[in-house]
Amino acid sequence: MKVGTDGVLLGAWCTLNNSVNSVLDIGSGTGLIALMLAQRSFAELIDAVEIDDNAYEQTVENFEQSSWADRLFCYHSNFKDFAEEMSEDEETYDVIVSNPPFYNGSFKTDHEERNTARFTNALSFTDLIKGVVKILSEEGVFGVIIPKSEFEEFTDIAKTNKLYLNRSCWVKGNPEVDVKRVMLEFSFQQKPVIKEQLIIETERHKYTVDYINLTKDYYLKM
Repeated sequence: MKVGTDGVLLGAWCTLNNSVNSVLDIGSGTGLIALMLAQRSFAELIDAVEIDDNAYEQTVENFEQSSWADRLFCYHSNFKDFAEEMSEDEETYDVIVSNPPFYNGSFKTDHEERNTARFTNALSFTDLIKGVVKILSEEGVFGVIIPKSEFEEFTDIAKTNKLYLNRSCWVKGNPEVDVKRVMLEFSFQQKPVIKEQLIIETERHKYTVDYINLTKDYYLKM
């Protein structure tokens, strides 16, 4: 699996303060976001959960080869079962992040692995949010990146489950195009929403100062 811009954005943008002790990356893919959060924090526990066999193996390999291997662990499971088991053990996380599948099953490819990675019938927004609510700590934060078109549905489901939007970042590829992605942060606390905007490029392969400042610590070369 390739490293995607969405994962880099979420890993760099999500709130991560010094008091964070435990982190969970749902649907780890390559383990990118978990690795970024390990680099950004001193959290003692950084877990990931991944259902796909190949992605799980890739995550484990990347974790083992990293400088933070002693703090990283990946569970091979579907998130619904994982959240249920953790909830029964009264385990919670201070920060939970996810770059979830898109498209809500509106179309499918012939590639089963890609379908699982990209379509929300593998993990619906409702199942994602209900699982997060079970294992997010009382003062915890849940960060996600989704298509702009899914914003209202996602935030409505979150609110129904007592997760409230605290922060958003609307992402544009360049100044001339519409917003395609939005990063969101939720918690159990109702607060005024902090709204941000990020433009990635001024023109092809010429990155904005804001994007460089946000992501420069995670690229070998910008």
